Amino acid sequence: MKEMILFASTVVMGFFAIMNPIGNTPIYLGLVTGLDEKAKRRVARKAVVLAFFIVAVFTIGGGIIFKLFGITLPAFQIAGGILVFLVGYQLLHGRESAMHHPPAGESGESEGAAEDVAITPLALPILAGPGTISTAMNFAGAHSGYLYNGVVVAVFALMCAVTYVCFISGEKLVARMGRGVIKVVTRLMGLILTVISVQMVIAGVVNIVKMHM
Repeated sequence: MKEMILFASTVVMGFFAIMNPIGNTPIYLGLVTGLDEKAKRRVARKAVVLAFFIVAVFTIGGGIIFKLFGITLPAFQIAGGILVFLVGYQLLHGRESAMHHPPAGESGESEGAAEDVAITPLALPILAGPGTISTAMNFAGAHSGYLYNGVVVAVFALMCAVTYVCFISGEKLVARMGRGVIKVVTRLMGLILTVISVQMVIAGVVNIVKMHM
């Protein structure tokens, strides 16, 4: 039981850091500029639902994907750790991650554009980018059994709900916290991500050693 609680706590911190709902809220607000409240909520809802299904598929079907492409768990742990480290390193230094920041000029100024923005860049790559997918698959691969996979999926669903609340309350959140506080939170999330990434790489190296013993 204690191991499960510790695992769930680690997954919560990992997903909260990689998704960074507070830090991504200003990006969401910039993308939905010009839309009415109903349209903004629709964009936020579609983005988090798509992100959830993308990560859930990779979490549950990770083993099949590994076999299909001939990927070993240690290789994915190390590669995923490097990806997560890059995101964390950029956030730690107060820079926008290239895996999360949308290209210049993308905004939801029309109904059609709003639908596109919900898919890209909000769902991909802001919420369910390479770092998020790598984190989910590493957590799922670290322990065998459907129970652990279920915990990963459930925690990610919770983080999607938290992100949705942050998005639809974005203007009030930014006004109350201020951009300075948001920057501090973003850097703290970067620190957590760098630590998690190092742990991923260590786990990958340990598994490689075990495979060749």
